[in-house]
Amino acid sequence: MREVDVPASRVERWVANFADRHGGVELSAEGGELRGSAPDGSRFTARPPLGQEYAGPPAADAFAAAVRPLDDWGVLLVRKGGFAVARMAGDGMAAHKVGRRHVQGRTKAGGQSQQRFARRRGNQAREAYRAAADHAAEILGAGRLLVVTGGDRAAVEEVLADARLARVAVVPPWMAVPDPRRAVLDDVVARAVSARFTVHDTQID
Repeated sequence: MREVDVPASRVERWVANFADRHGGVELSAEGGELRGSAPDGSRFTARPPLGQEYAGPPAADAFAAAVRPLDDWGVLLVRKGGFAVARMAGDGMAAHKVGRRHVQGRTKAGGQSQQRFARRRGNQAREAYRAAADHAAEILGAGRLLVVTGGDRAAVEEVLADARLARVAVVPPWMAVPDPRRAVLDDVVARAVSARFTVHDTQID
């Protein structure tokens, strides 16, 4: 099994290529997905971005037309010492912030030295998460908002535990990303507004 993010402009070509590789494809639409099955047993499911469901006919062009971002949504990426947050208007950024805070790396020291280091590192991480939560609350606002998240799961959960972000609703997909920087944020936005294809290829599976 593999997952592929496919922009709206490439959906029809992707489905056609799948059919070429596998000897044809029969499309169906059910369960909020576009589904494709090939004579060789390969198959795929595809969903529109940001937790939306597909309710159109079993056709690649109709599905491509449904692959579009919401008018208002957000992105939150967090790792120890770094964060990126954006408020999106369609596929454009209405507001964003990328920031870093120093969090010391691990140490090989033992005994009391290690305990002091661990406390200091923990304090630095908590301060970094508070800073990320401050900016997230300012940019994402207090109302209900669908948000794509990524980075480090524990770090994201720590930030979302802030009461000011109680109305944030996390939607798939989870984005496994390195330290959040502007280029990483831009890449996540592009992936988040793409269709997510889950492929079971008999040549691989």
